[in-house]
Amino acid sequence: MITVTDVSLRFSDKKLFEQVDLKFTPGNCYGVIGANGAGKSTFLKILSGDIEPTTGNVSLSPNERLTTLKQNHYDYEEFTVIDTVIMGHKRLYDIIEEKNNLYMKADFSDADGMLVAELEGEFSELNGWEAEPQATSLLQGLGISESLIHNKMSELDAGQRVKVLLAQALFGKPDVLLLDEPTNGLDTPSIQWLEEFLINFENTLIVVSHDRHFLNKVCTHMVDVDFEKIKLFVGNYDFWLESSQLASKLQGDQNIKKEEKIKELQDFIARFSANASKSKQATSRKKMLEKITLDDIQPSSRRYPFVGFKPEREIGNDLLRVENLSKSIDGKKIFDNVSFTLNRGDKTAFIGRSDVVLTTLFKIIMGEMEPDSGTVKWGVTTSQSYMPKDHSAEFTNGSLTIIDWLRQYTSKEESDNTFLRSFLGRMLFSGDEVMKEVSVLSGGERVRCILSKLMLSKANVLVLDDPTNHLDLESITSLNNGLIDYKGALLFSSHDHQFIQTVANRIIEVTPNGVVDRPETTYDEFLDTKELQERIKKLYAM
Repeated sequence: MITVTDVSLRFSDKKLFEQVDLKFTPGNCYGVIGANGAGKSTFLKILSGDIEPTTGNVSLSPNERLTTLKQNHYDYEEFTVIDTVIMGHKRLYDIIEEKNNLYMKADFSDADGMLVAELEGEFSELNGWEAEPQATSLLQGLGISESLIHNKMSELDAGQRVKVLLAQALFGKPDVLLLDEPTNGLDTPSIQWLEEFLINFENTLIVVSHDRHFLNKVCTHMVDVDFEKIKLFVGNYDFWLESSQLASKLQGDQNIKKEEKIKELQDFIARFSANASKSKQATSRKKMLEKITLDDIQPSSRRYPFVGFKPEREIGNDLLRVENLSKSIDGKKIFDNVSFTLNRGDKTAFIGRSDVVLTTLFKIIMGEMEPDSGTVKWGVTTSQSYMPKDHSAEFTNGSLTIIDWLRQYTSKEESDNTFLRSFLGRMLFSGDEVMKEVSVLSGGERVRCILSKLMLSKANVLVLDDPTNHLDLESITSLNNGLIDYKGALLFSSHDHQFIQTVANRIIEVTPNGVVDRPETTYDEFLDTKELQERIKKLYAM
């Protein structure tokens, strides 16, 4: 258990939060949410002891162990994969090292023998004999094959390092587990495995994530960083979102009697409780939801940008024909024999084990990279607008203000300041914010700028490479809804389960030897296919 008492944090020119009193107990998963810059990751660093609060304190129950997901992927370059994971339990790893050093001494004394005996006893108490099997199991669950566990970390690619550091945080059944964006960089099988692992985690879990499906599946509570306060609410993300919207509605309607408000709240809670799945998390959540009163739900101060795409013209019969595309980078085959034909009305999610594969495919489709072989042919009635994964090239002139940057992409009728200020205001750039230079914008602000550019393009085809990257939950929700309503065609990649499930009506999986094309298939249906499950089993058995 971890207890937060009267915690506040102030920087010289900003107050993040104050008078925070919370208690995090075993058996629950707490999802920390809030707008970008609200202090979610900072709050986790206070809990871990990496940052001292301005006032108050954080206390851990006696003899309990806390672990965090490390963010620096290059801290363990000279260590093996298996040792890096076991380092997640510092005391156990120290004992292993000390034992090994003693056993290797040429002049092993009686005193050394007594010390080794003590160390062996503690090693056994900490389940040291299970350390390597447990670490190996975690790594395999996350898709790291057993053949790699004795390699040095420096020999792994970036995605593999992310998985090893996640296994390190999970290792040894910590009493308190803090995870900041644990699904970032994970492939679909790894995310599925992690979700099941955390659902069955019996101790205290606190997680920051922008993945709504993940928050809904694993969390029993939401920790909302809002109004310079941090408050605890029962339920997963969807329950928090809808309850805050219900609170705003009930608060705004002064004519509704309290009895009617209570009835509406009870109906709302009953609906969520009835939809609970059979997991342990959902069962626990259901019991807590039934105890909620009218005073327990509160409106949110969240602001949602407006995201809406309106094509200037309809697409004809031909959208896109891709035939026999192949591409190698640095002598390595990225993909081979990729062929597919897209039709108007298709909103296609491209899935693959590597982001590099999908990014390369999109660049070729958009004419920014040449294939080794094959052809790409767009229909004559199509107009495309593209959001690349790396959009730094969009902001090479960093001295431009936001309003002047966007002015470059407007028609003559749309180029005046009144129109642009109004348009940017809907994208949450209000007042003097439109005069900020683009060089100082955050990742989320830059993505909102690019979305503004795409909306003004009026294209009837959008090609989006991981568009939710850098966005907060509110912006993701607005983009999600905007693409559901979009009347054009869409090609996109994403790691956001809910985003893919609610937007895509077609799934194309890019494999090393071509594509697996599933028209009129949702993401959940794709994940349930026997073929995918067999590939996941083979992946973990490697």
